[in-house]
Amino acid sequence: MAPNPLPAPILFDRALLRARQNRALRLGPASFLLDRVAEDMAERLNAVLREFKNAADVGTAGDQVRNALAARVDQLARVGLPEQESEPLAVQPESLDLVVSALALHFVNDLPGVLAQIRRALRPDGLLLAAVIGGDTLTELRQSFAAAEAELEGGLSPRVAPFADLRDLGSLLQRAGLALPVTDVDRVVVRYDSAFALMQDLRRMGATNILVERRRTPTRRATLLRMAQLYGERFADDDGRIRATFDVIWLSGWAPHQSQQQPLKPGSAKTGLAEAVKRSSPSRGG
Repeated sequence: MAPNPLPAPILFDRALLRARQNRALRLGPASFLLDRVAEDMAERLNAVLREFKNAADVGTAGDQVRNALAARVDQLARVGLPEQESEPLAVQPESLDLVVSALALHFVNDLPGVLAQIRRALRPDGLLLAAVIGGDTLTELRQSFAAAEAELEGGLSPRVAPFADLRDLGSLLQRAGLALPVTDVDRVVVRYDSAFALMQDLRRMGATNILVERRRTPTRRATLLRMAQLYGERFADDDGRIRATFDVIWLSGWAPHQSQQQPLKPGSAKTGLAEAVKRSSPSRGG
């Protein structure tokens, strides 16, 4: 008998995430990333030549995605991400043609489990299209805080969430049972007057530190000032403004269906490479 799988590690305090998102609404949210993702999501869906009658938006904050897809999807239900990992998504098996999610799934503790639930909720040949934060997001802030703490406090504390990379996320799509998985990255570099201006935007995104293992005492003023100084020294342009990297990783995959393209079995090819090249049409980039 196979052993039970180990439970997913609890990295994020999801109740704190909800509180931080509510605070962002009170401050006036910084929505430039979500605005960009919503527009890009609409363009990507417009390239798919099929109708989506029953769809769900999983975990997305704000109304940008709902507004951007209003003309593309007949019904778009809002499905929240549960705060407790033991709670399932509020979706029925094989009930949806489309699931979308924008800038939400990277703060899920059990992402493989959530992707598997989404896969079960899709009808055969249903589509998942999601955007998550990943890759080298906030690498400049991470490096600057690490250097300042090592210099002034003799050690490091967890400050910026760990982010999955392109290859890991592609593997998770396959593990969830989604067919034809595709991942790509949209790197957005934003410039700020200072590290403190960046941190204010992160508060207005509801994206400040929600790690369970975060330090519970306030950061020392001297450490903050040194972090900002190092950030400016290492990651500023000629005009003195600093750069902040955000990697938006796009994920797509389909619930399996017999109509989908299938990989050939070894040895089943009937034509050689030269013949295939001869028959192929010119590339789109031509």
